[in-house]
Amino acid sequence: MSELRSKARHRRSRTALAVAVPVVLAAAGTLAYGTDSGLFGTDAQQRASAANAAAPAWAADTADGFASVNALGQNGTYGGRDGKTVTVKTQADLEKYATAAEPYVIVVAGTIKMNPVGKEIKVQSDKTIVGQGTSGQIVGGGLFLGSGVHNVIIRNLTIRDTYQGIWNDKDHDFDAVQMDGAHHVWIDHNDLRHMADGLIDVRKDSSYVTVSWNKLSDNNKTFGIGWTENVRTDITIHHNWLRETEQRNPSTDNAAHAHLYNNFLEDTPGTDIKSSYGNYSRGKTKMVLENSYFQGVKNPVIKDSTAAVVQRGNTFSGTSGRNESGCTAFDPKTYYNYSLDKTADVPSLLKSGAGPRGSIGTTAASTKAAAATTITVAKDGSGQYRTVQAAVNAVPANNPSRVVIAVKPGTYRETVKVPSNKPHVTIQGTGGSRNDTVIVYDNAAGTPKPDGSGNYGTSGSATVAVEADDFQARNLTISNDFDEAKNQNLSGHQAVALRTAADKVFLDSIITTGDQDTLLLDTAAKDRLGRVYVANSYVTGNVDFIFGRATAVLDKSVITLKKRWNGSSAGYITAPSTAANRKGILIANSTVNGDVSGASFYLGRPWHAGGDASLDPQTTVRNTNLSSAIKSTPWTDMSGFSWKDDRFAEYKNTGPGAGGASGDRPHLSDGQAASQEVADWLAGWTPTAS
Repeated sequence: MSELRSKARHRRSRTALAVAVPVVLAAAGTLAYGTDSGLFGTDAQQRASAANAAAPAWAADTADGFASVNALGQNGTYGGRDGKTVTVKTQADLEKYATAAEPYVIVVAGTIKMNPVGKEIKVQSDKTIVGQGTSGQIVGGGLFLGSGVHNVIIRNLTIRDTYQGIWNDKDHDFDAVQMDGAHHVWIDHNDLRHMADGLIDVRKDSSYVTVSWNKLSDNNKTFGIGWTENVRTDITIHHNWLRETEQRNPSTDNAAHAHLYNNFLEDTPGTDIKSSYGNYSRGKTKMVLENSYFQGVKNPVIKDSTAAVVQRGNTFSGTSGRNESGCTAFDPKTYYNYSLDKTADVPSLLKSGAGPRGSIGTTAASTKAAAATTITVAKDGSGQYRTVQAAVNAVPANNPSRVVIAVKPGTYRETVKVPSNKPHVTIQGTGGSRNDTVIVYDNAAGTPKPDGSGNYGTSGSATVAVEADDFQARNLTISNDFDEAKNQNLSGHQAVALRTAADKVFLDSIITTGDQDTLLLDTAAKDRLGRVYVANSYVTGNVDFIFGRATAVLDKSVITLKKRWNGSSAGYITAPSTAANRKGILIANSTVNGDVSGASFYLGRPWHAGGDASLDPQTTVRNTNLSSAIKSTPWTDMSGFSWKDDRFAEYKNTGPGAGGASGDRPHLSDGQAASQEVADWLAGWTPTAS
């Protein structure tokens, strides 16, 4: 999109995604790339073993870290994988299956309110308890694993709100997850908050435990390990976001081996909750603490004189008080393999990747999954096709069911178009990281077409163009690497990485990179609905790099601001061209960052494409961390159209780029925000990985 707007033009500048995207966020999504193929009843109906043969891929996921170690007669942690899959919606059904002797995969669908408040269901061995997408919640109670209970997975749940109004509550031992003498337990991708006592208590010789990718917040005594004179606990704690938690972050008492890495501990200024300490190595604990990020935490690392802490690669920003290490510990790699993500990347990765994910615990019909077809692409000839476009061409017109194009790692320099008569297509990278599979090209709006019929134009410059409904992309990078500096004589520098013009488009765990007009989220026509859900992803650019008329959500993602070709800092994140009475662009639960100058970027401006005054552009940015690069007056006019005549607002953003409400910075009221949630944008559509 051109910045000179004497005429409203169909041009958009977009920011490209950060090129050096860490592997960690990819790891956050690695376990969520399976198809949704299980059969589930509506009232906890059991299915025969034949149904389990078609169980969704997430049901077969196994733990890493110490929970993966073979010991005590248990070979790793895989939960209820060998049992039947049931869906529960009531406390009675959850308790029925969780306390049964047989193995089960128990899918929590919706919110279960516990009665009485504080009740902890006594989970037995060989169970997976998993939230269905982001909807699975246990409110007012929790889960308890007693002595000898083993092989349990607690995953993708929100467990919250047993708080009784007393901050340092001595009378209500209400925990989200408590274990007393359990072993081989995996606690993964949960949102645990606002409990009367602990969010996680690992007590009384519990061992072979892994706690990963959880969000722990709004609590006093957060994560305790120990309450035993024995030195037996082996525990791995990685990629967890602890925010606004006062103590036990965690407190680790008499643990034989405690391996903590790539965690983010955050104490945000101006809130009522103040950290008293961060990671605490107590008693005879041996702790290895690696590549974790401590922001504003008081006493970030402390240890007893009898305990050990070995620190490597940690970052401490705005911390104060004790920061201790000493003695010898152990080498985690003698027990299991793992890889570290860069410490500097940890805050953004966990803000977007921790907590429940929409692609775990989902339950699409097995008939649809059974009909799915997989086509493989590999540059080296080991797949069915060497290019992604060749695989798309092989999809039959008007295909009735899902076709997965599995793209092996490599860089595919090509343009790809999924035409409107080929719905239900998934393009999925098969590498361990979204960096491993890259689709890239360098067309720009002003690039001449080879046949001499003119230039490509903004929409025609897209590296990947999607015009088919029910499209998905996952675990890959889509880039436009047009070099503006080398093409200053070319008219039209808009260079789109990904263009969508369809409904029900799900972009999960991808990277989109470019400079101007990176991500074009459009519709097939002005009167057509086009819903797009972007989750756990990266978008990078500098001018109008998230733009178009789609009803689009960017959720739990990282938006990275990029300098222009000449090194200057200035730009616009969004440029919506929303039709009247439609919803536009929603950025929620995300992070805006980038190595650019302070107060140099706008959150957005209204794009009245073609000078169409009937449009009503909308961008809402809510519950998002804004860097100092955002201007204090974050919205601006475009092509003679005032942003104040359209729909631009914020709600409960944080970070140095956030600001109070004013005439130049409108904020939603709580009532208005209640109707501007992610679900309101999706309008009855639940994105499901397939």
